[in-house]
Amino acid sequence: MIHQDLPLDFGDPSDLTRLRRELRAWLAEHPLPARRPDEEPARFLHRWHRMLHSGGWVGLDVPEEYGGRGLTALHQVAVSDELGASRAPGVPRIGYLAHALLEFASHEQRVRLLPRMLAGDDVWCQGFSEPGAGSDLAGMATYARRSEDADHDRDHYTVNGQKLWTSYAQHSDYCLLLARTDRDAPTHSSITAFALPLDRAGVTVRPLKAANGDDEFCELFLDDVRIEAAERIGAEGDGWRLAMTTVNYERNALDTGHLSKYGLLLARLRRELHERAGGVPDGLVSSVGRCVVDYQVLVAHARRRTAERLAGGAAGPESSIDKLLMTRAEQRLYETALQALPGQLTDVNGAVYGEYLYSRAASVYGGTSQIQRNIIAKRLLRLPSASDTS
Repeated sequence: MIHQDLPLDFGDPSDLTRLRRELRAWLAEHPLPARRPDEEPARFLHRWHRMLHSGGWVGLDVPEEYGGRGLTALHQVAVSDELGASRAPGVPRIGYLAHALLEFASHEQRVRLLPRMLAGDDVWCQGFSEPGAGSDLAGMATYARRSEDADHDRDHYTVNGQKLWTSYAQHSDYCLLLARTDRDAPTHSSITAFALPLDRAGVTVRPLKAANGDDEFCELFLDDVRIEAAERIGAEGDGWRLAMTTVNYERNALDTGHLSKYGLLLARLRRELHERAGGVPDGLVSSVGRCVVDYQVLVAHARRRTAERLAGGAAGPESSIDKLLMTRAEQRLYETALQALPGQLTDVNGAVYGEYLYSRAASVYGGTSQIQRNIIAKRLLRLPSASDTS
């Protein structure tokens, strides 16, 4: 397990050991169900989500009053690690949305929204990216105009715009939507978040077919969509900080179980080299070696980020480092797997080729690698931009 590779003091190890044993026992009694021939991937994963929730494995670090178990982020990380190591799909990627609501939503909103989100009664998607802004989230054009009708106490917004790469929107009930609410204010301080029901009049969802055959990504069109002021999450202008909170969870490979899956495939590649001793090209040996280094660096960095979160650290531009490290590790690993496993093209979680195709998007989704480097240069290293030196 990865928690044994680079031990850090995260509290009571016996507590985590007990949790891992309980989950392993539960998985033995509740094996991953077979996907039905006509079942879409999103529907299958939703069925698994409900099974995990019934066992108490979703929302471990969410307070009990909002449907969780009131434990720590490390407990949820341990669950994700065990699921990855057991070759099962991870906990649904709603943790970052749940924590955004925990930090910015009102108590009434948390009580109403979070238990249903965690249980899978309401499926959520994330409406951040736009076709005209690319990875520049602050450059979004979607606009939410506040009602000027004094008789109704400015009680709603009218939203117009378009979102892109909205994962599984066609299967979702709610969208955590970001929109600009002040066209005259600075870009980072004029973004506001909303909990948008996707059955609202004026909302159109259009799936997009990817190279690997999946239709995970969607376009989302918003035409004069009415959103009530009570559906706003946080205050006007809180959207940027909310987005950075989601990033802190979305980009940590420990939260998603990716590290365990990477570790399993890497172990298989190393076994393959040993079994083919003497008949392995030097270039392939070097590629696997680089994968090992990438993996160990990613593990160390992800664990450091988890430790910072447990200590109360806030999300910040450091998450751009997480994103770059995870992108490099994932893309190199699947490129190498295609070379090392000719004719087999299957790994512990499915077709290597399909995973390879999906990995190509890692340098785009969640912010392109170029944008992440710009963030590191400007906000962490404080390097001058071209405009500063001209």
